[in-house]
Amino acid sequence: MRTTHLIARAAAGCLLLLFAIPGQAQSPGYPDRPVKLIVPFPAGGPTDVVARFVGQKLAEKLGQQFYVENVSGAGGNIGMGAAAKAPADGYTILFVSSSYTVNPSLYAHPPYDPDRDFAPVTKAAGSPNGLFVNPNVIPAKTVKELVELLRANPGKYTFASPGIGTTPHLSSELFKLTFGLDFALAPFAGGAPSIQSVVAGHTPICFQAIPPATALVKDGKLRALAVTAKTRSPALPDVPTLDELGIKDQEAETMQGVLVPAATPKPIVELLQREIARIVELPDVKEKLLVQGLEPSGMSSAEFAAYIKADIAKWKRVITDAKIPQI
Repeated sequence: MRTTHLIARAAAGCLLLLFAIPGQAQSPGYPDRPVKLIVPFPAGGPTDVVARFVGQKLAEKLGQQFYVENVSGAGGNIGMGAAAKAPADGYTILFVSSSYTVNPSLYAHPPYDPDRDFAPVTKAAGSPNGLFVNPNVIPAKTVKELVELLRANPGKYTFASPGIGTTPHLSSELFKLTFGLDFALAPFAGGAPSIQSVVAGHTPICFQAIPPATALVKDGKLRALAVTAKTRSPALPDVPTLDELGIKDQEAETMQGVLVPAATPKPIVELLQREIARIVELPDVKEKLLVQGLEPSGMSSAEFAAYIKADIAKWKRVITDAKIPQI
């Protein structure tokens, strides 16, 4: 009897251990209070929109409020610096755009270190840039014709950009370096004024994140020559990629990434990655993202870490080769 009793107790102990391990993996009790989502840009922009879509669905699934706090300024540095100093407990989540991978090379003293201060969760979505022209000012209907026009008229034309250090600005610099072109660059305070300047013909050419331009292309106010992605954009399915045209290594996008402070418990990181990857593929969320010109991703944390590393190296090279001064 004693032997049978010991065996039963041992079996019960094994069962308890078996059930405890999955419980640990799912970080029981998280979240047990509201979670702050830091967006380092003003309300209404793509990063803010993604954070609110995701936050609403996380709240519905996990039973706690996920609220957005917009901490804008200095190209996103103020909000990213604030998130870097937050406790690593899962109650501060940072939503970023591509300035996260550009600013370490563009700024002399960024307030965060992407290798040390954050743990990547996932890339929620991304929007490739497009190459657009004003059809009433620029006769070119293909990228080849545009390059020929710019070579025949050095210094005559100006490219608009949403601001220094944005991926559309760096796409322009990369394009200039690739073909040895001579054109001016006019930085604006955001995508809306940049694209409106192209429509008005003041700066008749631009690389631009696709969302603000799609309706203008459909209305005939802009002509789209190419997109900077490996595959065509669902928002502009008839527009070829630069890669298709034989113009290699021009890929650039405005990504929407999710990070948490370094040392955040791994089960929380895994939970957030799993849930966000699920959320961006929900039919209603996916439809809203695509309307915004954003393509859902949901890559693994390891894949996102590799993406960040490659993107930092790429834009550092462009900033160095284009001799863009640090801020």
